[in-house]
Amino acid sequence: MPTVGLTTLGCKVNQYETQRIADGFESLGFEIVPFDAKADVYVVNTCSVTGQAEAKSRYTLRRTLRANPSAVRVVTGCAAQLALARGEEFPLADLLVPNPVKLSTPFRFAAAFPRLASDAEKDKGRDKGRPLPRTRATLKVQDGCDVRCSFCSIPLSRPQMASRPVADVLAEAQRLSRAGTREAVLTGVLIGSYGPETGSGGPDFEDLVELLAAESGLERLRISSIEVQQVTPRLLELAAQGCVVPHFHIPLQSGDDGTLADMGRRYRQKDFLELVRRARATVPDLCLTTDVMVGFPTENATRFQSTLEVCAEASFLKAHVFRFSPRPGTPADRLGDPVPPSEKSERARAVAARVEGTARDVVRRFVGRTLRVIVEGGKRADGLLEGCTDNGITTRFVGSKEWRGSVRYVRLDEAHSWGAAGEVVDQPPSGVPLAILP
Repeated sequence: MPTVGLTTLGCKVNQYETQRIADGFESLGFEIVPFDAKADVYVVNTCSVTGQAEAKSRYTLRRTLRANPSAVRVVTGCAAQLALARGEEFPLADLLVPNPVKLSTPFRFAAAFPRLASDAEKDKGRDKGRPLPRTRATLKVQDGCDVRCSFCSIPLSRPQMASRPVADVLAEAQRLSRAGTREAVLTGVLIGSYGPETGSGGPDFEDLVELLAAESGLERLRISSIEVQQVTPRLLELAAQGCVVPHFHIPLQSGDDGTLADMGRRYRQKDFLELVRRARATVPDLCLTTDVMVGFPTENATRFQSTLEVCAEASFLKAHVFRFSPRPGTPADRLGDPVPPSEKSERARAVAARVEGTARDVVRRFVGRTLRVIVEGGKRADGLLEGCTDNGITTRFVGSKEWRGSVRYVRLDEAHSWGAAGEVVDQPPSGVPLAILP
């Protein structure tokens, strides 16, 4: 039976698309195997958000030579799209699939390599064993971005703004629920623009959230990442009502007004902090995570200090820290790359340390309280189970491996920078709020 290994670099949109590509290969009769295993076909869904991500995409493809030098290598995603746009080769790639049509990857592969596709067709329908249900799945609702931040190549690799029809999104959410998925992470490149950017006059993002909460059958809905200006009062109210979990990932990028202006970001420090205060006042038990970029060409020591101050005031639970790297074709590329790599690394460590401190403080607020947790994966090497609370706190506790995918209620006993250690308690009555006990 022909086999295919797939891997994803970058965002949750890519993760969703890789899963859809895997489903397509399965429908053709291929067996999905781990990416590091020997496979007949390897698919790399690439990322180009930074130079490091693009380099890692190319390195990841080279890794497959160790497992099977004669395999067919298929590349798609943002780094592949930029290579196509520049007329560049992607070393080792036997097939490059443009980003806008990446979901057709299995069928483009079948057309380009009919022998392997024919072999897979012969094995189609063979019982491959029943896969375990996914505890959490990504659910893509929107694609494309036209904001054009000065540092970002996404408008070059995903320029077409598009929203999925609401009926398609709801149908997929219901399929996930029936398959045993507990949580869907709603994802999109500019997710808060859902609906209006298509000119269709249909439901907006808040309408979609409310519908999914009412009719999907899923235990939890989470928003992957949303821009400051798209966190509306209505969305906060929906979170307060439990339609989505009380966890928002809102990119900060910089806490300095001058740097934000140079980045082409459409908010300022005051806007961000006012949103944080308003969100916490509206949504009980809210936790916030963020993205921060360090080493932007016009970021000096004083401007960077403003970022650290905002990180402290916003009290983030987690932060993804990116080092600036010039992206060809973007406005920031013309500014050069004057901040030395050593200084970027030092600033990244400083942000990580600041957020590590705020994370511990955030978790301490919940010590002694009992929160709903969905158990993820099997037992860790230390024998503990791990899960995530509604508001995004990683929680570890003693339990049975058969609990995977189930809902448990965990009293948080110890705060750590990575999350909390706790103990499972008797399940409370249905309909309890996120935090149920003093």
